[in-house]
Amino acid sequence: MIVKGILGVLLAVGASYHFVGPILLNDKPHAIPRLPEKNWGPAGVKEDTSIRPFKIDIPKNVIEDLKHRLSNTRDLTPPLEKTGWTYGISGTYLKTVLDYWRNKYDWYKRQELLNKFPQFITRIQGLDIHYIHAKPSTTVQNGKTLRILPLLLVHGWPGSIVEFQKIIPMLTTPRADADFVFEVIAPSLPGYGFSQGAVRPGLGHAQMGVIFKNLMTRLGFNKFYTQGGDWGSAITADIAILFPERVLGSHLNMCWVSGGRAMFWQLLGSYFPSLVIEPEHASKFYPMSKHWSRTIEESGYFHIQATKPDTVGVGLNDSPAGLAAYILEKFSTWTNPEYRFREDGGLSEKFTLDELLDNIMVYWATNSITTSIRLYAESFIAENRDKFDHLQSYVPTACAVSPHEILYIPKEIAKLRFKNLTQFNHLPRGGHFAAFEEPKTLSDDVWTFVKTLERA
Repeated sequence: MIVKGILGVLLAVGASYHFVGPILLNDKPHAIPRLPEKNWGPAGVKEDTSIRPFKIDIPKNVIEDLKHRLSNTRDLTPPLEKTGWTYGISGTYLKTVLDYWRNKYDWYKRQELLNKFPQFITRIQGLDIHYIHAKPSTTVQNGKTLRILPLLLVHGWPGSIVEFQKIIPMLTTPRADADFVFEVIAPSLPGYGFSQGAVRPGLGHAQMGVIFKNLMTRLGFNKFYTQGGDWGSAITADIAILFPERVLGSHLNMCWVSGGRAMFWQLLGSYFPSLVIEPEHASKFYPMSKHWSRTIEESGYFHIQATKPDTVGVGLNDSPAGLAAYILEKFSTWTNPEYRFREDGGLSEKFTLDELLDNIMVYWATNSITTSIRLYAESFIAENRDKFDHLQSYVPTACAVSPHEILYIPKEIAKLRFKNLTQFNHLPRGGHFAAFEEPKTLSDDVWTFVKTLERA
């Protein structure tokens, strides 16, 4: 049986090379699509190039309404015995979160903390786009003037600009071994938090890339670096592909490759792992059944958000308990899959309750959970699905791979899409929310990548 199995694999591989190899292994550059710069805002809204200072200032009645809803939360169903968070968030633990949120969490104090960075709003393609604009703490070091490098920093879902509170100072503070420092622009995605959502369909991740390219143009940056995770990874990869002349380097903490060629090599590697991955990292990707099982277990939200975002959004917009449960569960299992076996979901390992609630408050106070999850549906409608994810990037790229990232791609497969893969590092710690969990580790990786490119 073993011999027959090997022969079957060899025949399949041979057939693949002979019949579909020219398609799967085709490495020719694709034509760069040109996306129309649509107006995504309400009809009649004109472009306004002004840049308006912004501070987070949630009205008192919003906080009072929140506390009223928290006070009237129905009894939560306790988890089954010894199941931890394997069925989702523990109702027992969630009670402690809601109690803290209602009685101890001080939004006004946290709001001051979130306002420590300069923030602005400007209208681009019909939408008011909110962003942090953090300039270097100093531009002179040891009597020498430092070069200032713009860095576009992009979050994903269910995150927000809250994720960047710790990493921004690490990027805007000069380092002794570098003759440059970063100027950080960190926007809220359209429909997320304080950025306006689209009023018509079609605004997927590639179209958001166009908006952020236009944001950087408005701020006077013709060339810039990018960094992103989750949807931020997809968006910044899109910018590098669609506007390669604008991007100096692209740093990603979730490199993703899709399409026939990637699947071919993944399947081939399940029989001959050494063809696609180093032995010391093989367990991160194989056996495929183990890792696909985790993907299936963690992706139920993805399917409903990609098909019926408005339906699920109703309950999340109306119930702070529901919103907290939905978001906190992701910050548990995506940080470390082992946390789902713990009674507290491991939330306190990397975050404080204040930090987690800051992020939830951005969604709650702006009533933006529905518009945020529409990004999944818009990225998978017919006009966007599979149109951009297979395109190749020729911009210098770094992949920072956290040990508990929910999706792992080997370096050799990453090269199929990122043709100028300059850096591929396995980080020592962390999961999906790298900037939030391990800001020092991620910022070190960004500095290393940019120093390599600048010295070259």
